[in-house]
Amino acid sequence: MFRRFLRRNGSLPRYTHLSVIVLPDEISAFQAYRLLNYHGISPEHVAIVGTGYSSPERIGLLRPAQIAARQAVRFGLVAGSAGLLVGGCISFLGQHLSFPLGLSLPVSSIPLLLLGSFAISVFFGAILGCLVGMFGEGTAASLYRHHLNRGHYLLMVEGSEQLVKWGQEVLSHYSMSRLY
Repeated sequence: MFRRFLRRNGSLPRYTHLSVIVLPDEISAFQAYRLLNYHGISPEHVAIVGTGYSSPERIGLLRPAQIAARQAVRFGLVAGSAGLLVGGCISFLGQHLSFPLGLSLPVSSIPLLLLGSFAISVFFGAILGCLVGMFGEGTAASLYRHHLNRGHYLLMVEGSEQLVKWGQEVLSHYSMSRLY
């Protein structure tokens, strides 16, 4: 979620862990930030998101619609490629195998078959990707955005697994009730 996940050239992600703690107000968010610093967690591993601090867009927290659109494109491309492969196999088999009753696939229908299988696969892949994006990653993003819209603050800790667990342990009594 942090832009720091990308290497300097912006290509490959690092494998880090992330913890998000919801805090009710600016004072508690800043106190938790200072507490993490006091316990040895460097400021480069911590971000406060909310009014007056980092914006959700700056740290890479996408809107659920953006996540759904990205997943729809990904799934659509993968499904479209699979559709072309299946359509190609069907057309190959239709040309080179003799079916019972003498049925065969005319050569003029091959481009139509390929295009149709591609279009249907892209359509269903995009719908599946949109659903996965909305109900998968989009759910967490919408939950965090809901807290931000209510005036709460997010304290995000990213780094190695050990660092994130240490940050969670330090802040365990600062987080909000699960009822929110």
